[in-house]
Amino acid sequence: MCGIAGFFDPSRSKSNIDHRGLADSMAGMLAHRGPDDQGVWIDEARGIGLVHRRLAIIDLSLTGHQPMWSASGRYCICFNGEIYNYLELMKELHAMGHEFRGRSDTEVLLASVEQWGVAAASSRLVGMFAFALWDRLDGLLHLVRDRVGEKPLYYGWAGNLFVFGSELKALRVAPTWINHIDRASLALQMRYGYIPAPWSIYAGIFKLLPGSILSLGADALSGPLSICPDPDSAAPADVAPRRYWSARSVAQSGTRSPSHLDTASATTELDEILRKVVRQQMVADVPLGAFLSGGIDSSTVVACMQAQSTRPIKTYTIGYQEVDFNEAEHACAVAKHLGTDHTNLCIDPGQVRDVIPMLPLLYDEPFADASQLPTYLICKLARQHVTVCLSGDGGDEVFGGYNRYKWLRTVWNGVRWIPLPARRLFALSLTMVPPATWDRLASMWRGTNEAGSSGLLQMGNKLHKLGRAVEARTIGQMYESLVSYWGDNPSIVLGADGWSGRLSGAADLLGCTADAVDEAMYRDLRQYLPDDNLVKVDRASMRAGLEVRAPLLDTRIVEFAWSLPRAMKIHGGSGKWILRQVLARYVPPTLTERPKMGFSVPIGEWLRGELRPWAEEMLDETKLKEEGYLDTSRVRRHWSEHLSGQRDHSLRLWAVLMFETWYRQQYLAQGMNTD
Repeated sequence: MCGIAGFFDPSRSKSNIDHRGLADSMAGMLAHRGPDDQGVWIDEARGIGLVHRRLAIIDLSLTGHQPMWSASGRYCICFNGEIYNYLELMKELHAMGHEFRGRSDTEVLLASVEQWGVAAASSRLVGMFAFALWDRLDGLLHLVRDRVGEKPLYYGWAGNLFVFGSELKALRVAPTWINHIDRASLALQMRYGYIPAPWSIYAGIFKLLPGSILSLGADALSGPLSICPDPDSAAPADVAPRRYWSARSVAQSGTRSPSHLDTASATTELDEILRKVVRQQMVADVPLGAFLSGGIDSSTVVACMQAQSTRPIKTYTIGYQEVDFNEAEHACAVAKHLGTDHTNLCIDPGQVRDVIPMLPLLYDEPFADASQLPTYLICKLARQHVTVCLSGDGGDEVFGGYNRYKWLRTVWNGVRWIPLPARRLFALSLTMVPPATWDRLASMWRGTNEAGSSGLLQMGNKLHKLGRAVEARTIGQMYESLVSYWGDNPSIVLGADGWSGRLSGAADLLGCTADAVDEAMYRDLRQYLPDDNLVKVDRASMRAGLEVRAPLLDTRIVEFAWSLPRAMKIHGGSGKWILRQVLARYVPPTLTERPKMGFSVPIGEWLRGELRPWAEEMLDETKLKEEGYLDTSRVRRHWSEHLSGQRDHSLRLWAVLMFETWYRQQYLAQGMNTD
């Protein structure tokens, strides 16, 4: 696991840029991603530079040093990630006559490119990766990202300088950097809590979409080329990414022609694939462990690990003092049953407060998934003992685990025939009652004294979400209402003209299949997973110096899951049904079957409590007006309603707070240009 960066300077004859100094600065910005080694290669004649920081996991010797040249001397690479099938590829390539100096997956990747070419080699890789490859013969720079987007890669023009890197901070050190906040991207962040690819917070800087290759060649020598960041767009451009793997094709194939496996056969086949994938991902020359929440996803991964290990697997859990959010005891029960070496950390608002100032540095752009806080803390905890951790990330997207999938079908089928005015009245009846009042009523109905207990966790919030959903005119709008923070029209951002045009790709995604639930699962696989969940894990783990691997996102598992009929994923009101059948072979269902919580965080309570002074400072009315990005009156009204308990606006407020923290710490504090 590593950090990569670099530049292509087509105007080098006119440029006074110190290329070596730039490369060293880029490497310094990514030191946390690779504390074990640094490498820089520059070709002044071509104006190309590659930068690498290494966290050594496999082949700890100098033969794993990067940037690395291919055996023929044609290709130079800087690579971030892991290729889990590299031993199989090495054996195949060796039979074709290739020789290897060491046993790193990077060397195998270079040999694969020499044998099959960039696109064909990429399609053979099983793993998580992002890499930059320089083809000295053809004068081409190739940027490549893995299929589901586990590893990040940013790129764009800084003046006449093309820059790229694992994190935005590496791009910002370019002396020609011209950064303006992209208000349309900020509107997307307020809508979702994150900025979907291919956009970033900076105008003209993009994220390479998963499963894509971007190639920039000698024709760039005449000056900056126009770039279309979306390979599916018909917009004219000099350069555009191209896909080597299509999630859409996988989803369409599976939904149109699902397999006819019976339950027993499907469970056995998935079990066998999982064990093989987990076995491959347990290969490391450093200590290894796993995250364990006690839920279906992580318990399945840990069960497969422990079943193939001769010693207790080290497992880690985060817990809370707030009972409604605490899953620690469930994780401990699963760990005890499986016989793992388990560690639990109970966190409090004080620990969270200490992490908040780090968040802008971790994410480089506004990012508002509040589970970023425990994610960093659990990575930091695990890094005290291990260098690699396996996680259950991806289980919800791949096997249909989110509650919104059940909501979509149930609610839409229940209200689609009701006239819209009647639905609006029903919505008003739900939302005019404060969430706290709904919680108290629910508790009284159940005969308890604790709001939210006995499966009624956050009942008020759920009813308010239902109120917003029933007003939808289409199934697509209903999906958006379930995943949006500031609603379908995030006018909270001033001057965000054109933001809605960036949703055209999302509309296309929702049209990939005939069934609404399949469409929602596909949308989450293409957007929510790589741009929220995987961003959260990558940045948190890399800041802690930990590599996190996600077996459930292996290509073989993703493709197998999409080949199954939906009833094997969402069955009898339960998501991840087939995964539950596999887990039942290792762990009694009584230990894992309970209402879904996710990696929930009591951020609403913390904002009214220990985090309130910090939030008050960030939401200062005078400062908000001076900055001129957000509708100050709406922000202040939401803050007042939240403090009073009338509403739980924690998601919306956290999106604002993360922008404000980033803006003041990363944007203004470094003397950057304002737009």
